[in-house]
Amino acid sequence: MIELATVREHCRIDEDDTSEDNLLSIYTGAAKRYVETWTRRKLYVTNADPGFDTDEDRLLLDDDVRTAMLLLIGHWYANREAVNIGNITSEIPLAVDALLQPHRIYGV
Repeated sequence: MIELATVREHCRIDEDDTSEDNLLSIYTGAAKRYVETWTRRKLYVTNADPGFDTDEDRLLLDDDVRTAMLLLIGHWYANREAVNIGNITSEIPLAVDALLQPHRIYGV
């Protein structure tokens, strides 16, 4: 879906460091499912993927979707626990939701 080299670069992991590739792959899969659930659409890497032509609610992995996924992956990589203690946190405005908003199907 998104190349591990791109995910490593986004997370600022040395390109030769493959020690966390399994974790990054899990995060990438979770980000894909997040996008599909939030938009209520199936995500395709290319328009040549099986089912793309017949899926009326298809979603192509464009730069907006890729960026939203990388933001999610980066957040999960940096914050590995469900609870953040002792730090002030806030959602990055106009980030993931703003990138995915134009692709969301409403009323389903």
